Amino acid sequence: MGVVTLDQVEGQIARGFRYLHFSPEIEELFRKDYAAERVRLAAIWGVIGIFIYDLVYFGDHTMLPDVFTGLFTVRFLVFTPFVIACILAVRRWPDARLYDVLAVAIAVLGVTLPMAVATQSASPYLFVYQNGNSAAFLFFVIALRPRFFAVLSGLALMCASHFTTTHLTGAFDDVTYSGIITFYLTLSIFLAVSAYFLEQKDRQNFLNQLRGSLLCQQLERNAERDELTGLLNRRSLARIGGMLWNEAPGETAVSAILLDIDHFKRFNDVHGHIEGDACIRAVSQCIRAAVDEAAFVFRFGGEEILVLAPGREPLQALAMAERIRSAIEGLRIPHRGLTDGCVTASLGTASAIAADTTLERLLQKADDALYEAKRMGRNTVVLATDAEPDAQVA
Repeated sequence: MGVVTLDQVEGQIARGFRYLHFSPEIEELFRKDYAAERVRLAAIWGVIGIFIYDLVYFGDHTMLPDVFTGLFTVRFLVFTPFVIACILAVRRWPDARLYDVLAVAIAVLGVTLPMAVATQSASPYLFVYQNGNSAAFLFFVIALRPRFFAVLSGLALMCASHFTTTHLTGAFDDVTYSGIITFYLTLSIFLAVSAYFLEQKDRQNFLNQLRGSLLCQQLERNAERDELTGLLNRRSLARIGGMLWNEAPGETAVSAILLDIDHFKRFNDVHGHIEGDACIRAVSQCIRAAVDEAAFVFRFGGEEILVLAPGREPLQALAMAERIRSAIEGLRIPHRGLTDGCVTASLGTASAIAADTTLERLLQKADDALYEAKRMGRNTVVLATDAEPDAQVA
């Protein structure tokens, strides 16, 4: 689902899918969902189909006693093992195209086998007997439910097989034979139309479910994003922090970099809040560009930004923090409230083995280092130590 966007799904809904096909990305997801759903039901319908198909054994004995042995063979020794093999195959290789091919094969074989044996019978009940194949047509479309174009292929092959075998029996005059053809063609047309609308409904439901899922994901992302900067917000910190601590191996280091824009209150007083917001956005974008791909960037407070970097040792975190500091200074954002007239930032960084600390203690160490950076004159980076800072600077 990660490769499909909400805009793509809504565009597909607007365009429709008259020919029962989506754009390539959405079609791939649909095929996977279709295969998973059909495989989930394959064993159930397989057992039901085998039971009904083999139950006709009693009809074989009554209506076609002269070829009963052959019918027993094709039902129990050919068709039943074939269906079981098909079920095992789709469970082993869950693929939409494979399912469709095997569904067609089961349907065609189910229609062909008993009628092929019946061509050798002289029973007067052949007309009644051949009517039983209508159940196979219904089971194919309603129970197995392959995709529409597989349904068309299957119905065409089933009709061809049935018309051929009934003709080969030599038991029907032209009027009766034409009636058989008319009946099965009419049945096939109705089933084909039904299959088209069934798949259209399935595809519409799939799009609606996919759209709903993407909307939920978007809402979750928006709920965890700061509206001004687009960074993660403090609400997401508990979830991501918990994820990092739960998934980190025992000796994995986690680093925190806490950043505060220097003299930001004075910047707002001199430049106004609109330019202040623009400054925070620019600094946020700069930080996102400077950190490693694995790092998480949060807006921690008004002008405070937090970076959590899993797998980073103290010196690596220190280098990343210095890269951030230098990049912010390189923006050369005017600050008319300062003599040097440039926005800078102070950063405190702390690192620890995840198993030996908590997120709260790590953040406290980074916060202490940040205030030490301010005490040292700002626009600098301090690596946390176990010693407490001499004083805290606002």
